[in-house]
Amino acid sequence: MKKAIILTVVALIIVIYASTMTYEQQTVIPELRVLLKDKPLEGALSTLEIPYWGTIISIESRGYFYFIEFLIRKATHFIGYGILAVIFYFLYLKLKWRFPSIVAFVTIFIIACLDEYRQSRIPGRTGIFDDVLIDVAGALFFLLFVKVMITLKRIVTKKS
Repeated sequence: MKKAIILTVVALIIVIYASTMTYEQQTVIPELRVLLKDKPLEGALSTLEIPYWGTIISIESRGYFYFIEFLIRKATHFIGYGILAVIFYFLYLKLKWRFPSIVAFVTIFIIACLDEYRQSRIPGRTGIFDDVLIDVAGALFFLLFVKVMITLKRIVTKKS
């Protein structure tokens, strides 16, 4: 139980820390310019146009490195909040709460809303509901994945 609580607190500290950083502190553009100097997959990626915050994000509109950074940032939202949802799920499971997956999902929605509000107060950052949707999509995907894996494990264990 203690491990679950510590893991939850550490995960929340990471979210809080990341959301207090300005864009300039978080940008990975300089590293991308070095690591991806030959612009791999530029042709394939140039066909992508992603609607976001009332605009279209693409290589054409942002440039290659800024587009890659955008994809990394949104993937980080999706994966990070997905992992956080799973952490909360197992915490609620250990606490023997009813419907731990639903409570974990709602928890992520609340945290994501608070995080975006917090970001809206940081100079150079924006807090937008599109990111909350990405966060909860990650939570839903990861929670469903865990539930499917647990179910499959039970089925395989019963057959053995």
